[in-house]
Amino acid sequence: MPIIIRIGVSVLAFAIAALTGFALIPYLKKIHFGQTILDIGPAWHKDKQGTPIMGGFMFIIGSLVSTAIGYTVYRIFVFDVENSIALNGMLKLISCMVFSILFGAIGFADDYIKAVKKQNLGLSAKQKMIFQFLVCTAFLAVLYFLGDKSTEINLMFFKFDIGIFYYPFMILVMIYISNAVNLTDGVDGLCGSVTVVTMLAFTTVCMILNEYEVSTYAISIAGGCLGFLVWNLHPAKCFMGDTGSMYLGGAFVAVGLVTHNHLLIVLIGLVYILEALSVVIQVTYFKITARIHFKKTGEKGKGKRIFKMSPIHHHFEMCGYSEYKIVILFSVVALITGTASVILTYAFG
Repeated sequence: MPIIIRIGVSVLAFAIAALTGFALIPYLKKIHFGQTILDIGPAWHKDKQGTPIMGGFMFIIGSLVSTAIGYTVYRIFVFDVENSIALNGMLKLISCMVFSILFGAIGFADDYIKAVKKQNLGLSAKQKMIFQFLVCTAFLAVLYFLGDKSTEINLMFFKFDIGIFYYPFMILVMIYISNAVNLTDGVDGLCGSVTVVTMLAFTTVCMILNEYEVSTYAISIAGGCLGFLVWNLHPAKCFMGDTGSMYLGGAFVAVGLVTHNHLLIVLIGLVYILEALSVVIQVTYFKITARIHFKKTGEKGKGKRIFKMSPIHHHFEMCGYSEYKIVILFSVVALITGTASVILTYAFG
């Protein structure tokens, strides 16, 4: 696929996302779909009370529309691929888009409940897990029928086959990473900025691996997120909500699995993974130390914490970092790991 089409797709996605904000934000304010801020977060986040959520529709619409237009233009003017290859690539592209939409739908249900009930809870953890499990299972089944029948874990330098256990393991990985993207959305502009970088990295990787159609989707999300950042950088005029973050989580996982290179998924998504891991570490350490303290003194709820607050971006906030500095720092880390992934793909892909 000509590079000019990808550039056009990203620019179109940016424009659609940015312009959509002019209509979407006033509408969300009108119907009172605002964020409820819990007391457990940083105290200064209370100023964000009532900021419209579901702003993720900006880049969802932008990425889907621009991808559809870009792929249509590609099929009309480019005739240098076999029909069977073109069909397989198109089906992978559609599968990634549908998977992302379904994850976004789970997030939308969560946001809707929050907005209607004016609580910051939404769907229960059990409900989310069931829906995510079903969607992830369906996506793996689609990839299987499209030809990805390998049960190998591909770490680039070496591979090992885990047989039928590959599928339940990958479902757990998909759920973990998609929710990790969701957790990254806790500071103005953070999730959007990091996702711009990760999706540009995946765009390049997919081009190297000849996954041209999927690379178009990846760069459209990067462009859409840039358009969304017009409204989401500090001080944010809207939040992407779970609608947006779950869509991005689904898109990241889908594009990553198409490459069937699991090391790349970890490297490119390292910021997301560390965000979620910080929560796991914090909760686990607190429970262990609370249990030890209870055995010694009989007092409950007296555990210790490693971080001042989790996810780890809140730890940096509590240490005095501004939201802009956190966005820049995390984006630079994503840029470093994304660049390393591209270099490794060139060398070993």
